[in-house]
Amino acid sequence: MTVLTRTPARPGQGGAAGGGRRLVEVVLRARELSILGALVVLVAGTAIANPRFLSGQGVTDIFLNASILVLLAVGQSVVVVTRNIDLSVGSVVGLVAFTAGKFASGSDRHVAAVLVLGVLIGLACGLVNGLLVSFCRVPSLVVTLGTLYVIQGLDYRIAQGEQISAADLPASVLALGNDGILGIPYLPIITVAVMLAVGYYLRSYSSGREFYAIGSSPEAAMLAGVPIRRRVLTAYLVSGGLAGLAGVLWLARFGTVVADAAHGWELKVVAAVVVGGVAITGGVGTVYGAALGALLLTTIGSVLVVLKVNSFWQEAITGVLLLLAISVDRLLALRVTRALKQRSLESAARHGVPGNEVPAGEEVTAGEEVTADEGRGRA
Repeated sequence: MTVLTRTPARPGQGGAAGGGRRLVEVVLRARELSILGALVVLVAGTAIANPRFLSGQGVTDIFLNASILVLLAVGQSVVVVTRNIDLSVGSVVGLVAFTAGKFASGSDRHVAAVLVLGVLIGLACGLVNGLLVSFCRVPSLVVTLGTLYVIQGLDYRIAQGEQISAADLPASVLALGNDGILGIPYLPIITVAVMLAVGYYLRSYSSGREFYAIGSSPEAAMLAGVPIRRRVLTAYLVSGGLAGLAGVLWLARFGTVVADAAHGWELKVVAAVVVGGVAITGGVGTVYGAALGALLLTTIGSVLVVLKVNSFWQEAITGVLLLLAISVDRLLALRVTRALKQRSLESAARHGVPGNEVPAGEEVTAGEEVTADEGRGRA
């Protein structure tokens, strides 16, 4: 969790207020730890029922299948913390996978050129979404739903019923999806590197914390001088660029690509982000939690296949999981808000200041509502 610290709190300070602060920290941390715990229980239970589930190839397949979803979830998290959403990521993956495959098919193009093309296409899609949302002030749900269908139509127009075959792709592209370093496939390595870079930026840079300030309170962020339009545009560029990268990885992983590749993945990505503890109302959550949510959803899908559950029930179970995650997220938010109010009142009584001012020496976490100056000055 992102922690904004004014000055270190003194040990033993606070009494009941310190207890409230500890409660908030435990609750916020538990949101990621609980996902990890659920994942461990799920894997252990399935391994007992079917020991082959944890075979070397089985574990590798789970990480390979989760890599693309994690990459998309990281980009989606950056958008969601600004109180927006990007429903076009699945169609961007499909467009990039087919276009990049057509670009590389029947040639000896280097994989770097294919990656650059894919990321540029993704950035162009993100730029359109970002401009419409941030500068034209069109609701993000409407914009990205519209671009979802536009991009899908463009993809079908380019494909015209054709498909990209793995036999026509250069060896360097296929190697990206199948080879690795020291037995670890490239896809998880790339995904983890991207996740760590984005997570570090959001936590450690003032401009990164401004994304949370916008999601927590757009009005306060505006009063604090946060460049809201530029940050929202950046969020969509990040999401679009990562969707473009995911499209190339999709091509490298599967080789054979048709026009409707990744169809319906936008909802799966949103589900992973919400399950991972990123509040759909913005301002709260981490890319690490979103990555764990994506890994949990992928593992559940693999478990249901191993247990031979009907595909209809696989979708239904995913939907139930999403509803549970949103409900738990709401309950946790209410508990955190109640604890923070109590802490504020107790701090005010102890220091003799108004209840809405927090004395020096207190910590402010990302779970709290970020006020005007927290968007810029404190970051």
